[in-house]
Amino acid sequence: MAAGVSRKISAASARAHTRRPKQGTQFQLPSGIFKKTLVVIFMGIMAWAYPAVRPPPPRVCGSADGPPVTAPRIKLSDGRYLAYKEYGVPRDRAKYKIVFVHGFDCCRHDAVVATRLSPDIVEGLGVYVVSFDRPGYGQSDPNPKRTVKSMALDIEELADQLGLGSKFYVSGFSMGGQVIWTCLKYIPHRLAGAMLVAPVVNYWWPCFPANLSKEAYYQQFPRDRWALGIAHYAPWLAYWWNTQKWFPSSSVITHSSAVLSRQDLELMPRLSSRKEYEVFIMKIQLLIFSLIWRNIRSSGCQL
Repeated sequence: MAAGVSRKISAASARAHTRRPKQGTQFQLPSGIFKKTLVVIFMGIMAWAYPAVRPPPPRVCGSADGPPVTAPRIKLSDGRYLAYKEYGVPRDRAKYKIVFVHGFDCCRHDAVVATRLSPDIVEGLGVYVVSFDRPGYGQSDPNPKRTVKSMALDIEELADQLGLGSKFYVSGFSMGGQVIWTCLKYIPHRLAGAMLVAPVVNYWWPCFPANLSKEAYYQQFPRDRWALGIAHYAPWLAYWWNTQKWFPSSSVITHSSAVLSRQDLELMPRLSSRKEYEVFIMKIQLLIFSLIWRNIRSSGCQL
């Protein structure tokens, strides 16, 4: 009988032979699927965001799909039309010729300088006022290339075509006051005088004392500070911010009475006719949301 061969097997070796293969516990996506998913999500966000941040295309007055032209207009050198309205004495008898610049959400009919003056004063002093629809308002064509300087040049061309002479006065109400600053900078040689009526300022103008600008800025409601801050730091978001419903937008745009003083509220009943007028203005407005966007953006312009 052959002697058997005995072989010793270690405990570790035995466990290695009897242990089942360890199955993977982590789920792995197919190669590249994660990157593709991110790209699809990003493209979806962009497809939503692009039209949301852009104002709708303009409806030009007198075009096939635009409002009819009923106001007198001049044709500017770049082909745009500027609508205007005249007040006071005839131009040839006027001693004081004033170009009036209306404010936000207004038009050529809101020439407070002309409509609030006594007829005796207008006639006695020989006051002539021309108020025009700023680009994109009322029956004036939009100016997609509008700059701070272009408004001053529009006023100069309006004055020249109406024959107001080598010098004339300018007056700006509310946001129209910003335009008067541009006239003082770019066409000072054409001005006989300038007047600001309750002007809106730019809180980032470098020529203003920083402490004064900061104090005035923080006297506003938070919603108005947000609206102006977005216009200044992210102007491409201004249109979306003032049309979205998730957060409170500018109190001026929403016509909130919270920004009015006690004296203002007492005067509101006298302006009941303004409500009907606002509806009329909204109907003839060429591009109301574009105007909101561009006017709020002007809060970020630098002179």
